[in-house]
Amino acid sequence: MKVSLIVAMDKNRGIGKNNDLMWHLPNDMRFFKETTAHQIVVMGRKNYDSIPEKYRPLPNRKNIILTRNSDFKADDCDVFYALDDALGAYVNESEKTIFIIGGGQIYTLALEEGVVDEMFITHIDGDYDADTFFPEFDESEWKKELVFKQAIDDRHKHSFEVFRYTFVK
Repeated sequence: MKVSLIVAMDKNRGIGKNNDLMWHLPNDMRFFKETTAHQIVVMGRKNYDSIPEKYRPLPNRKNIILTRNSDFKADDCDVFYALDDALGAYVNESEKTIFIIGGGQIYTLALEEGVVDEMFITHIDGDYDADTFFPEFDESEWKKELVFKQAIDDRHKHSFEVFRYTFVK
């Protein structure tokens, strides 16, 4: 079982505001879709709720939702009440990667529990006045390599860089 994490954050580690995305970066969205396609995605219930209904569940991937609400149901999704249980259900998965896709509490939980093997982090060159943040982590425990850069253009108001972090300790 391989566990990855994928996130985009601004200069201040901001990842969301009012339970919504704060930016429109088509090439980063395409990277997210291509990277997680045909894989397993794990998200918190608030993150799931923030996805426009016409895109729920996220197509071409297995959607897992974490919630404390034992009455919560979502069509065509697996619902779990603890990260351990969600990962345990896929412990023998060898062909698909499990992607932690947020939000803030789920990222924190995954990093605190030490279950993440690699991270794809988009660093956006902007400040979006977020109310939800990506947790601090010890960068010395990760090998960092550039995946691609995006300059400002007519479709991207801010430049960004996507890095792959591989756990080394």
